[in-house]
Amino acid sequence: MPTGTVKRIVCLATSRKLSGRCIAGKELLEDGRPGQWIRPVSARETEEVSEYERQYEDGSDPRVLDVVDVPLLNALPKNYQQENWLLDPNYYWERVRKIGWNELGQYADPVTPLWNNGHNTFTGLNDQVPETTALTLRYSLRLVRVSDLALAVFPPGQTFGNSKRRVQGRFHHGGDEYWLWVTAPDSERKYLQMPDGDYSIGDAFLTVSLGEPYRGNSYKLIAAIIEP
Repeated sequence: MPTGTVKRIVCLATSRKLSGRCIAGKELLEDGRPGQWIRPVSARETEEVSEYERQYEDGSDPRVLDVVDVPLLNALPKNYQQENWLLDPNYYWERVRKIGWNELGQYADPVTPLWNNGHNTFTGLNDQVPETTALTLRYSLRLVRVSDLALAVFPPGQTFGNSKRRVQGRFHHGGDEYWLWVTAPDSERKYLQMPDGDYSIGDAFLTVSLGEPYRGNSYKLIAAIIEP
């Protein structure tokens, strides 16, 4: 048996991070209500979760909307990523069931600005937070429902000789507009197979994450896109 604790979470993000994944979800309490965000992290300095560490006993990977029992050792909050828990690498994760689209609404967070707005990258909008500001925050994950999601596929660095294409999500939330990069592998693969252009999705749930500081800023990223 695990020496720490087992948390049952609804998986709401499995996004790419270095050579592994960033997995996150909300705890499913014993009475059926949603609890706090939990992000299992590894003991490595960069904290990404490897395929070996996150797999089920049959070797498969957790998917968004899976209800998962995750063996954890202890809470490991860091700066504004207060949701972090150190995973126990000696035990398999266990898939309990899968939730449906109609259940997602109860897991959504309140409609408020996504952290601090007003700071933009060259190709983004309200997509970054100065590190000095980010370090005063106390959370790094949000599940939001949007009605006007559009995805743009294009090479953002083409002007500088970089032809690699990326996927950017554009939407309104709480009266503000956001253009954020997508780091959800399934969505990236799906839309990178398509020609450059804009693709209207409309109604969707998004898991938005505030990444670790990089060169003086923290960046807002779309860690999951959940379509009806």
